[in-house]
Amino acid sequence: MLLNRYEHLFFNANFKEAGPNGYAAYRGELIVKEGEVADAQGRRKPPVEVLKQAILLSCGDELKLVAGSLDELQHFPSFVENFAADLKPGTLLVLFTVNIDKAFVAAVNGAKAVFIPLVQGMVWTELTEMVGLEKGDFKGQGAAEKVVTLYDALKAEKFAYPEVSVDEAMKSTNNAKRENHGAV
Repeated sequence: MLLNRYEHLFFNANFKEAGPNGYAAYRGELIVKEGEVADAQGRRKPPVEVLKQAILLSCGDELKLVAGSLDELQHFPSFVENFAADLKPGTLLVLFTVNIDKAFVAAVNGAKAVFIPLVQGMVWTELTEMVGLEKGDFKGQGAAEKVVTLYDALKAEKFAYPEVSVDEAMKSTNNAKRENHGAV
């Protein structure tokens, strides 16, 4: 299973499971940049950056979907270093990014990468609303099947955003920070 290759990057995992027709899905967080080695036993400090609320979907040996939330577009090159071997034409990346002003689309190793500004919100909720899926669309499905349903809807999405290179977009990032709300 392709996702086993990335298991060392799984952080705060919700699930990793096989789905129908050779699909496998993961939800949780992904380490984008590891923390430095803290001691002689090789234990590491906490990650420097993670892809929050990450969703991965693979089918056989192909990475089909990567979605999640990045705090800074500047961390994207570290993400690419980790996943470059599997970012190919046919892979869809949807990354909600805190420090960008406008949504854009870029090609990364032939994969379609969509960057959308988001300072607060849940990745799963934003994606399902974007493609018009409702709770009933997931009724009776297992966790991996739900990710496959989301992927099928995202494949049909046009993403009518301007095409901009990631390098060019990095020149116009802002200082926005993630907004968290919850119990005090």
